[in-house]
Amino acid sequence: MNNFSTDARTATGRDLFEDKPKKTREKPELAVPEIQIGEHGRYQIKSGRLSGEYVARAFPKKPTKAQGLIAEARGSTEEAAIAALHEVIDSREIRRTEERRIDPKTGSAVPSTAEYVEAIGQVALSRPQAAMLTALAIAGDDGLPDTRIAYAAGYKSQKSANRALATAGLLLANYLSVELATSAETCTLNGTALLGFRGARPNEEVPGNWILHLELREAVRVVL
Repeated sequence: MNNFSTDARTATGRDLFEDKPKKTREKPELAVPEIQIGEHGRYQIKSGRLSGEYVARAFPKKPTKAQGLIAEARGSTEEAAIAALHEVIDSREIRRTEERRIDPKTGSAVPSTAEYVEAIGQVALSRPQAAMLTALAIAGDDGLPDTRIAYAAGYKSQKSANRALATAGLLLANYLSVELATSAETCTLNGTALLGFRGARPNEEVPGNWILHLELREAVRVVL
């Protein structure tokens, strides 16, 4: 008697087939490029190897609303790329400083529109400060009296509004490393000279309107 029947053979073959583990092809893990993070001046520096080259890039420091690339450099080594980037940034700052005009009314240097755009995106302006700058930018060459500036920001006190406006100027000046000259024309608090100047007095008792520098007006319209 043959015990090795067709059913047995079929079952045995099926069992062996079903128990056989399926081979799966493992996907190789992609190596993630290592990125080094440092600082230079007011910028964050990211460096690493990219497509066979060493690259260093500068970005605004966090926290910031601006996320764009500031500058980039490459080198034969990571250290060389970083050193080249530092040189690019330093040269850029020197060029910007030399190109600033001096405002005759305040005696202070006036940054370019590009500098103001970068600074506004970086510093932490309050909502009232942003509201005042926006209102002044819209006002253009005519400027605004203190009462209108305070109203735009929701201040009941003109002194509080002027103080907040001056603080905004100091924030921008500090970021851009601008030395503010003191002048009787500015009439109030240090910091406002970077923002603008006083217009002509309508009479001896009333101060002139605040007028933003043209460069700052253009920057506010772009950013705020």
